[in-house]
Amino acid sequence: MTQHWQEILPVDQYSVASSGLLHEYDRKVLTFLYQPLIGPVCLSLYMTLWAELEENRLWSESTSHHSLMSLLDLNLKEIYQARLKLEGMGLLKTYMKNDDDNRFFIYELQPPLTPEQFFLDGMLNIFLYRKVGKNQFFRLKRFFADKSVRKQEQYSEVTRAFQDVFVSASPDALRYHRDSEEELAPPEGQEFIGRQSAEAIQIDTTTFDFELLTAGLTESLVPKKALTARVKEAISNLAFLYGIDPLQMKNLLLSALTAENEIDIDELRKAARDWFQFEHQDQLPQLLDRTQPFQLQSAKTEPVTQEDKLMQYFDKASPRELLVQLSQGATPSKSDLQIIEDIMFNQKLQPGVVNVLIEYVMLRTDMKLNKSYVEKIAGHWSRKQIKTVKEAMDLAKKEHRQYMEWAEEKKSKPKQQKKIIRKEVLPDWFESSQENKDQQKQVDFDFEKEKRLLEEELKEFKSGR
Repeated sequence: MTQHWQEILPVDQYSVASSGLLHEYDRKVLTFLYQPLIGPVCLSLYMTLWAELEENRLWSESTSHHSLMSLLDLNLKEIYQARLKLEGMGLLKTYMKNDDDNRFFIYELQPPLTPEQFFLDGMLNIFLYRKVGKNQFFRLKRFFADKSVRKQEQYSEVTRAFQDVFVSASPDALRYHRDSEEELAPPEGQEFIGRQSAEAIQIDTTTFDFELLTAGLTESLVPKKALTARVKEAISNLAFLYGIDPLQMKNLLLSALTAENEIDIDELRKAARDWFQFEHQDQLPQLLDRTQPFQLQSAKTEPVTQEDKLMQYFDKASPRELLVQLSQGATPSKSDLQIIEDIMFNQKLQPGVVNVLIEYVMLRTDMKLNKSYVEKIAGHWSRKQIKTVKEAMDLAKKEHRQYMEWAEEKKSKPKQQKKIIRKEVLPDWFESSQENKDQQKQVDFDFEKEKRLLEEELKEFKSGR
């Protein structure tokens, strides 16, 4: 797994380009519609790169990333993470060239969606609604809308057509333009300055199992021709947005099938949204990192030990996938998913760190996710700024006794005086630390029991000799 310093260094040079002229109105769209989803650091990076472009120009002078770090007062890792988010949101395209062991980057700014495109996107608008809430969402809609002029009702159009104002040129003039077509084009290696239309975010259709979907659809129900490229793009987006599997998607497609055996995409979106809200108590999905960001993953390309393999799994699996595995394939309960979602957003923990927390708590509490217990440990990890799987494992080993006391606080009774002797169930990775094994013995130490076990081992050892 590559780290940020393997992808970019302070000495690497970069230039800023723009796919077209960016307008002043784009600043409001970025600030009010995109910032809630990408955060202020990403917005600051975009605005800084934009500012490096001279007015009404498409290119900037080259400079180093070290100067960008100084301008933003951010370290290179934070800049790299912000860059990835801008790329994922469709606001930035990055190009790289290696020249004599030196790397040179081009950061091409992409215009944001128009307010109309954003609010009708079908994915970004859902994430924004969940992020800012109903009242703020509709306030933003009002901000980016204005009353339409009812010109058709009160006025009659008197606009002249082109042919009413102009006449055709003479044949001689036309001959001149045919001879000078090359002179009308921009010089070689240049392009006209203009405005490029923004591209909506599209989830790669290869991420959805269309083979399984079509296997469940007979020709008499939904003909294959109904699954057009546009329908497949909508299915991929909805599957990502709402976490819909191919079998459930089949039922949604049937509900959106028209009398002409075509898929009504608007009806499909509505059916998917209604299904998700029914399953999640009228809630809408939030924009989450599905897995641990690769810049925070293990630096080892090939795992060697069992602990390395487990760390790699925590890095690549989403918390939902881990819950499914721990439940032996069963769908996680809504309450468990809500607990995980809350700690990821409220405590700002990375998915891989949440995976470590899930396994630790589940094995400590008889495969139950106690909300208050999870939140208490998550709060501790958040304050300690735990970002990687290894950091989470190390801290769990170090603070195990403290976490045991927190768990016992909820079980302890004032009159209970008899010492409880128990065997702790712990993750396999926990046992890899000899130091924590010693701590575990101190916590669960039963002298008479340990004495008998030692005597039996000595007998077996002598008999083996």
